[in-house]
Amino acid sequence: MKVPLSRRSAVHLMALAAVTLFAIGTPAAIAQDIPLAIKGYDPVAYFTLGKPAKGASEFAYDWDDHRYLFVSAEHRDRFKADPVRYAPQFGNYCAMALAKGQIVVANPENWLVSEGKLYVFGSPAPAGPVLFQQDLSSNVVKANQNRTILPKN
Repeated sequence: MKVPLSRRSAVHLMALAAVTLFAIGTPAAIAQDIPLAIKGYDPVAYFTLGKPAKGASEFAYDWDDHRYLFVSAEHRDRFKADPVRYAPQFGNYCAMALAKGQIVVANPENWLVSEGKLYVFGSPAPAGPVLFQQDLSSNVVKANQNRTILPKN
């Protein structure tokens, strides 16, 4: 035997169902836990525009537990096709500091593209990019050896 719901109970059930579907089925709700990569700068812009550029949330792409933002759908699609090529080598962290065994959050305005790789730094030239490039191969090796000290996110 069916027991009819009161109008009030039916409205409450529909509201609860809508809230539940929104909370578990909306990518934006789930994506809030994903950290922003390089403070929202477009990693492809360093290669194509030759300068840093802030990305837009409408051109977002999640990769390697981070959300990347891009200035255009074209940049997003380039990144999607080859994220390893465009992503900064040490994520959100200063390459020079890491080579010295330190953890410093990078400022994406301080950057270097060398040998097809993007590096970001905590300090502007000469402390960051210029110093790193003076002994590039040794600094890359040291930074990679120290990668284990980086936080997981």
